[in-house]
Order: sequence, then structure tokens, then C-alpha cells
Amino acid sequence: MQHNIPLYSLENAFDFAELQQWEQKWQRVLDGEIPDHSGYGCELKIDGSALALTYENGLLVRGATRGDGVTGEEITSNVRTIRTIPLRLNLDNPPPLVEIRGEAFLGLDVFEAINEGRSQQGENLFANPRNAAAGTLRQLDSRIVAERKLDFFAYTLHIPEPGDLTLPETQSAALELLQNMGFRVNPNRELCPDLAAVQAYFEKWDEARKKLPYLTDGAVVKLNDFGLQRELGFTQKFPRWAIALKYAAEEAPTVVKDIIVNVGRTGAVTPMAVMEPVQLAGTTVQRATLHNGDRLKELDIRVGDTVVIRKAGEIIPEVLRVLPELRPAKTEPYILPSHCPECESLLVRPQGESILRCVNSSCPAILRGSLVHWAARDALDIQGLGEKNVVLLVEHDLVKSIADIYGLTVEQIMALPRMGQRSAEKLVQAIAASQSQSYARVIYGLGIRYVGKVNAELLTQNFPTLEQLQTATFPKLTGVYGIGEEIAQSVVDWFRVEANQQLIAALQAAGLTFEQTDNSPNNVTGAIAGKTFVITGTLPTLKRTEAADKIKAAGGKVTSSISQKTDYLLAGENAGSKLEKARKLGITELNEAQLLDLLS
Repeated sequence: MQHNIPLYSLENAFDFAELQQWEQKWQRVLDGEIPDHSGYGCELKIDGSALALTYENGLLVRGATRGDGVTGEEITSNVRTIRTIPLRLNLDNPPPLVEIRGEAFLGLDVFEAINEGRSQQGENLFANPRNAAAGTLRQLDSRIVAERKLDFFAYTLHIPEPGDLTLPETQSAALELLQNMGFRVNPNRELCPDLAAVQAYFEKWDEARKKLPYLTDGAVVKLNDFGLQRELGFTQKFPRWAIALKYAAEEAPTVVKDIIVNVGRTGAVTPMAVMEPVQLAGTTVQRATLHNGDRLKELDIRVGDTVVIRKAGEIIPEVLRVLPELRPAKTEPYILPSHCPECESLLVRPQGESILRCVNSSCPAILRGSLVHWAARDALDIQGLGEKNVVLLVEHDLVKSIADIYGLTVEQIMALPRMGQRSAEKLVQAIAASQSQSYARVIYGLGIRYVGKVNAELLTQNFPTLEQLQTATFPKLTGVYGIGEEIAQSVVDWFRVEANQQLIAALQAAGLTFEQTDNSPNNVTGAIAGKTFVITGTLPTLKRTEAADKIKAAGGKVTSSISQKTDYLLAGENAGSKLEKARKLGITELNEAQLLDLLS
């Protein structure tokens, strides 16, 4: 569904100097005539999922996710289960239409309880409360949403026709109105007269936020005066009158108890540090990646070392540095194994790579990784076939290849530890449902090296049957715009392996799709069907991946480099060299609004 009013993202600042630059920038928009204003409203930035709520005559009629900012997913039945979202506004004479924006989130205690339950059911754990909140909101069963006890803070409202209602003139007054309407607003807000007060607010909460029952990764700073907000307006992607001041990535010290290696689905051997449990960004961390042998050597990390860890991108724990002054006596440098810890095969280091690999296709670790990848959301999307259940299936010899999952029975799965009848039935149903997934998803799910989701779509569009793809020569593959030599050689090599041919035959026998259907992009007609796009720069409301998905759904193609075969360049801010090259070649330029017009 399309939002009546776009949900803009916020520009980020990571220190006080960048905050000052933002203030100077909005002041320049006013040509130096800086009016007196009522300061800055500061609110903690909640780490959750944005919602848009629509009330008609005081009654909740629609709830939607942010989506790409222009369109979102309607989830009204799920929104109605959130107890802190009123079904009726607390107003005697409500306006005909009110739009509320706010953040749905999970408290830390609730988040831990959800992950504990998922662990007991053998399901993948949520990485953080933000992911858990987003996943909960998209549940098909609203009873599950109700059980998970989502919370909600409102932070803004839009009232096109106020009627008898007096509209607020400031952000602080708007928050008071939201409270009077029956919403929760974050109590840890503050009206600051200047940036010095904003900085004091930000620094105060840097430590105090660790005691909050929910996660926050910064502060949202808004000009309090609505008149000034309207005068400043928006850039292509941000409001000029607001910014998110973000805290630095959280770091924590801990002690390395062991160093192990993990073998992935491609055979890549990744060293991991096993550490004393430590709280980091709202979750308990016990393992962190050490990447490869080169990184090991650079860190000189040893068992017993005290290390400082952080979450890269606030998700993946990694070792930042070793504190050698705290190193115990008589420690030994860690040396990577020469043989695979799973199957004892000799490990190899391909030329030009920094990663050791197991090349035994029968390795249990490679099978586990392949199954997890096959079941992933972007591949076959098999709910319930997470890492823990995959481990059980492999350990109990129920599967020896991907194709074996399509012969599993409820009785076999029920015999596994912690698997009841209902869970077994749901897993068998999810596996059966995956048989109808698209040709492109199947090719991506096979895990051919270098073939990601986009490349899988390119391959299946240009080779619409399996026979065409598996007999495609290197020159034919590289002739596809967007398929480079590395990808082409990997595809040719993969189909040459007898074990892979046997897997394909078994999957075909299981009913998987290995050809384009009538709903495929090749069969879509419209303004951009068959046209090739390159996307560059930062778009106002869409992420580049979201724009690419829209283009492909309309039958277009998206590639990464400009050539004479390119039909359109979709350009945002900071477009750079691709824009210059497109102009030299005379390629049609589009902005986001023009693209959306074409798609409509």
C-alpha cells in the first residue's frame, strides 16, 4: 500500500562537529536570516521498526510498515494486537483523518524470552531486537504477534483537516497531544535551547541508556518549531530540520577461552574466538569472527588473551584488538589446522585467496551450510529449517544432500530431539511449499560460487530452461550483460561436476522448478520490460536494492556497470563517475520520482 505521507529517513551525525555542520547547513537555507526559535526537541532513537497508523473519525483503520518510505505493507490485524496502540483516540470530537508515526519495538526481557523459545524449538535466533520486531510485525498469525508483546512509542502526527482540534505548533506540544490521545511517547525526551544542551543530553544518555529496558542507538534531534520545519522542508531524501545523532559502536573487553574453526557451505574455513560471555548492544556475545589466517597473524591472538570486541554494523561480533599487556605467561600463537576438522580432508588455499578451504563435497559441514543456504529467505524460504534443525537432520543421517529433505516424513522429524508433532508437520508443509519457488530462487539456492540473488535472476532470464543453462558455454555466459568471467567460469565448472548433476536430477524428481514460468520477468510487458538499468547514488526514499526489485518486477534488468547497452541510469545524490559516463554515452537519466512514474 502507498503511504499518504512519505516516511522519510534521517540524516546521520556521529559527533558534535557533524551536528554543528548540520545546524550551519539548515541556517544557510534561510539565507542568513536566522529567526528566533524554540530550540531543539531531543528524543532517544528507538531501535525498532517504524509504523504508520491511520485513524478515521478517531478509529484505527489501518497500520502499515515503513517499507521503502513510499509504499509499505499493510499489517492492520497485527497492529491491533499491540496494547500500547489505542484502537480509538481519546478525543471528544476527533478529526476525520489522523496519521500517527512511531516505532514498534521489543523490550530486552521480551526479546530474550522470544529467543529462548526459538532455541527450544530449534529455530534460528533473532540477531537483535530490531530484527525480532520486524519479523514479528510480518507474522501471518496475529496471535503470535500478540504473544510477543510488542511495545510502541509515537513520535509525530499529521492532521490534514483539524476540525475543532487546535493543532500543535511545536514538536513538544505534538508529543503532549499524542499522550492525550492515548499514545505512549518516550519519557526520556528533552527540549534543548541550543546545540550545547543537545550535546549534554546526548552524553548523559550514552551511559544511562545501558540501564533502559529497550535498545537505543542515538538521539533524534528536531527543530522544535513547526513553522520553521515547514519553511526548511526536505531534501531529496531527508528532512532538513531533523537529524539522528548516533552513538559509536559499542565495544567491550572479554577473555578468549578457545579458538576454533568453522567450515562454511563453500568449504571456507573461518577461525572464531570463543570468549567469556559479555553483553554487547543488547545481546550476549560468546563468539566473534577472526576472518582468516591473515587477520589471525595481524592480531596475534592467543587463547587466554583479553580482547576488545564490537559488533560490525551492530550485528556481527568481531575482535577489534588484543590487549597484550594482559596476556598470560607461556601462551602460544594459534596455528590454523592443515586438515578439515569435520572430515579430515587436506585443506587448500587457492591462489590469490586468503582463506583456507575444504574441497571435499561430502564434508558434513559443507552439507549443513548448503542446507541452511537452500532454506534461507532469499532462496527457497523454508520456515523452520534453521541451523539447529539442519544440524539434527545431518547428525541423525536423515539427509545426505539437499534433495533428501523432500523425502522427509513427519514421523522421521518427530523422532528428533525437541521436535513435537506440530513442529514436524509445519516443517514438512514448509518444505513442500518450497517446491513452487521460482527458477531463479532455485539456482540461487544451489549455492554456485559467486552466483548471488541478482546474478541468478540474470542467468535464468537469459537461459530460461535448465538445459540451456547447464549447456551454456563460457562465451555465451560472458555475453550476458552483468555476468563476468569469474561468475561464468564458476557456473561452467559447477555443472561439470557429476555430483552436482545428480543433485539436479534428484531435485527435478522432487518437483522443483527449473524453467521460467509465465510470471517470470521475461514474460512481463510494460514501459520498462527488457530495459537495462544502472543505479547510482543515494535515492530519496528507496534503498537501491528496493529500487532494483521494483525494476525487475516490472520486467527490467539491473546491472552494475554503464555501457552502450544501458537504457537508463537511475541517479540519486552523489552519483559520481557513473553519471558522467552515462552523459557521455547519451544514456537517459532518471530520478526516483521519474522511475516511479514509469512503473505506474
